Amino acid sequence: MPVPSLDISATIAAPAPRVFNAFFDADALTAWWRVTRSVTTPRDEVLGRLGGVFRGTIMHFHQGQGFFVADAFWLPPDGEPIGPMALEVRVEAQGSETTLIRVMQTGFEESARWRRYYEVVAIGWSRALTSMKALLEH
Repeated sequence: MPVPSLDISATIAAPAPRVFNAFFDADALTAWWRVTRSVTTPRDEVLGRLGGVFRGTIMHFHQGQGFFVADAFWLPPDGEPIGPMALEVRVEAQGSETTLIRVMQTGFEESARWRRYYEVVAIGWSRALTSMKALLEH
């Protein structure tokens, strides 16, 4: 069985600097990633309550091009952390008004919990990038 990971891309009709900055602007994060101080916690049969904290250390930061987060962990509201992982985001201009964004996440230990984590996070990132696209294109 293949080792799960995440590799998702989206093309956004917005300049690369604007797409890149959406990862570091609090208002933009609230709009597309729905970052809030909510106590609403969806529940998953395998992972338990969703939400919690995703933390890591930005090891490489290339203004307007991307960043790499190492030693990343998802700290769920219940249960043990999942990690360590790595998260990489690349932003590439495809002309002056179009940008390709690519999100890659790796790290895995064989367990039902890790496999379920990647199923859930793939759906989450897909929705987040769709929200980012809608925000930045309008």
